[in-house]
Amino acid sequence: MTTSNPIRRLVLGNWKMHGSLAGNGQLLAALRTGWHQTSDAASCDVGVCVPFPYLAQVESALTGSDVAWGAQDVSVHEQGAYTGEVSAAMLADFGCRYVLAGHSERRMLHGETSDTVAGKARAALAAGLTPVVCVGETLEQREAGQTLGVIRGQLEPVLALGAGSVSRLVLAYEPVWAIGTGLTATPGQAQEVHAAIRAALAAIGCAGVRVLYGGSVKAANAAALFAMPDIDGGLIGGASLVAEEFLRIAEAGALPRSI
Repeated sequence: MTTSNPIRRLVLGNWKMHGSLAGNGQLLAALRTGWHQTSDAASCDVGVCVPFPYLAQVESALTGSDVAWGAQDVSVHEQGAYTGEVSAAMLADFGCRYVLAGHSERRMLHGETSDTVAGKARAALAAGLTPVVCVGETLEQREAGQTLGVIRGQLEPVLALGAGSVSRLVLAYEPVWAIGTGLTATPGQAQEVHAAIRAALAAIGCAGVRVLYGGSVKAANAAALFAMPDIDGGLIGGASLVAEEFLRIAEAGALPRSI
């Protein structure tokens, strides 16, 4: 049975802190050759978010292809004395379409607050980029029954940007306990959170915003996850470093929605 959700899926790779010029070249060549976009609504968009030093390489390798690219973080500042920061305008100079904001590793390891994440999303939008805003709970929070409350709290500053801004971003639900652990939320668990996120978006008139799932997505489980009515694709970590695996996930994203 096909669902009524008309949203085109997105499968986005997050290389994290991995890569080399030689290895990247092989991976990007395989993605460019292996993925060809179609105009069919059942298809999906595909992209990779890479470490800053490789943006020039990725731009050169993927320009003119059906694979988009982006970065893994962005500064809230436009310019100035912020050593080590990279502005949204700089990312736009390299043809980036996407940029991650608030990945759980940034929240945990660098102390990014939800207000900071909203500021990064605002900066990205101002430069014409599409921020992919990440939200998710820890295992302790899930076991305490706090999942939906945590997600609401992380979303609040982002939704406060207003419908005009929210309508131009992407959200990604990534349960912290499922990132890089081999654990994956069941399709039902993921759908429950995605449905709550969709309801919050609908409340401000932005029900059409894409909501991705991230957390140990593999070719073996992608189709089952993507079949859920409110899961609009995936934010893919380790599997995005293997061309064949990533392309199989993208192919799952191109399947018609069914339940």
